[in-house]
Amino acid sequence: MLDKKVAELLNAQINKEFYSAYLYLDFSNYYAEQGLDGFANWYKVQAQEERDHAVLFMQYMQNNGCKVTLDAIDKPDKEFASFSDPLKAGYEHEQYVTGLIHTLYDAASAVKDFRTMQFLDWFVKEQGEEETNAEGLIKKFDLFGSDPRALYMLDSELAARVYSAPSLVL
Repeated sequence: MLDKKVAELLNAQINKEFYSAYLYLDFSNYYAEQGLDGFANWYKVQAQEERDHAVLFMQYMQNNGCKVTLDAIDKPDKEFASFSDPLKAGYEHEQYVTGLIHTLYDAASAVKDFRTMQFLDWFVKEQGEEETNAEGLIKKFDLFGSDPRALYMLDSELAARVYSAPSLVL
């Protein structure tokens, strides 16, 4: 059985991951409305990843005999004035999620819950990749976004992203 605080934090993380998916679908919708289908695709794939992260947390809790409670998902409230706004908001959000994962890891470490720490190791690594990807998108946009032809090329590059399910063994 998991420590009560660790279980509460894991359950809260499930809902945070579902919110992340919802947020990225909102970003995807914004870009689709702007005619940037590649950017829309990139965030649609990102939303799929976040949904699967939530399911991984759910499965971990269930495998450890814990009840999962799904809360309401808040409506994303970001307003965008430029194409770069969702990119910056995405990077900030990934930094926030990294903080959540670190808090979870600290809680598991405090009670010597090595199994949960091992489970979270994958998410620690994943968050490093998420932040790198989000920051990379901002850098590419800053370099190329003001040139319509280069923006078209970047959009085409992002359109090629495909979803691949996480390979985490529970």
